Amino acid sequence: MFDTMTMTKTVGALCGTLLIFLLGNWAAQSLYFGSGHGEEKEAAKAYPIEVEEGAPAQEAAEEEDFAALLAAADPERGAKVFAKCKACHKVTPGDNSTGPSLYGIVGKDIASVEGFGYSGALSGLEGSWTPELLSAFLENPKGFAPGTKMTFSGLKKVKDRANLIAYLESLGG
Repeated sequence: MFDTMTMTKTVGALCGTLLIFLLGNWAAQSLYFGSGHGEEKEAAKAYPIEVEEGAPAQEAAEEEDFAALLAAADPERGAKVFAKCKACHKVTPGDNSTGPSLYGIVGKDIASVEGFGYSGALSGLEGSWTPELLSAFLENPKGFAPGTKMTFSGLKKVKDRANLIAYLESLGG
């Protein structure tokens, strides 16, 4: 077995290693998170980034940009974006899959595809799928209709949404 001196050296080496890791952690915490004492609700950051006010102006500009992007949208590029949707949606009339058929969806009443069981989140909505409404839904489906069965996280790029909607419009209905 081990003699006393070897055991003492082994335990000392383990304690020394643990001490070095704890000191490294403490140094990193104080370097990156400042000298907060834990009394704040959120840790103070050492390098704060200031953000300008005016997000509503950006949203209004994005809505105006969407109309211009939709007018210049390319349905062929939209067909490529639709590749993300193919796993759950079909574009042939009446051919429902995990999701409803998207044939003629632009301008159609919300939750009105025959033979598809919609979640309460969508079946409770009134109106029709206008390009602007589709864009808002496609950007963040769960944010637009909390409780929807649609698990897709959304299309963040407004140009991709415009191209996809142009493709869906070109399908007719």
